[in-house]
Amino acid sequence: MKDLLLSLLVLSGTTLIVIAAIGVIRLPDVLCRSHAVAKAVTLGILLLLGAVWVELGTEAAGLKVALAMVFQFATIPVGSHLVARLAREKNLPRWRGGPDNTSPGGPAG
Repeated sequence: MKDLLLSLLVLSGTTLIVIAAIGVIRLPDVLCRSHAVAKAVTLGILLLLGAVWVELGTEAAGLKVALAMVFQFATIPVGSHLVARLAREKNLPRWRGGPDNTSPGGPAG
């Protein structure tokens, strides 16, 4: 049962991180890429840390893994938000099909 749970956590975490990497390559602008990284990588890393927790047990690495999960959950979305905010402040061109058509890179600007 433990091996099945461990395999499921590792497989799903790795899948989410691969999806985030594909999103970074395929999505058209910084804001979309930042969105993909924030959601998929956060969940993927949390699942992988959950796998580490299951494998090592609560006595060996319980508090350390829990703290790593909290810090990852707190820092990755904030970092992604800061990247998106900087892109907006620098007026980086947005994808033309986006909802905000008033940006300098959009059809109206």
